Amino acid sequence: MSSEPPPGHGGDGPKRKVLALVAHDGKKADMVAFATFNREKLASYHLIATATTGKLLSAKVGLQVESLLSGPLGGDVQIAARVASGEVHAVFFLVDPLDKHPHDPDIQAIQRVCNVHDVPLATNLATANLIISAQTV
Repeated sequence: MSSEPPPGHGGDGPKRKVLALVAHDGKKADMVAFATFNREKLASYHLIATATTGKLLSAKVGLQVESLLSGPLGGDVQIAARVASGEVHAVFFLVDPLDKHPHDPDIQAIQRVCNVHDVPLATNLATANLIISAQTV
């Protein structure tokens, strides 16, 4: 049995909400800037992210992030599954609308599952800023 608490739990403390962070390559700098500005708020969540986004947030912003697979290798699907299981409370997925994405069906799966399970989904900085400032998650 693992000695680490399950995601979203702070050990003996209260359960922390889970926030999923994903950014397309053309939006990774925006995600880092957003996370830097909102570092204190984000630190209060259990953060999960696709591989490159998670590594960037950890290295550049100093946040503790559970990194999943890279998006094209299944990370988007992992996040969708955790949304469907009720573990994720919000998803910030900064989408680059001007670039092609070969794993577009996986991206649509996140959007679909967020809509089905009524989980807040931000696909741009304006929405992410509204959600994080309202602290609705």
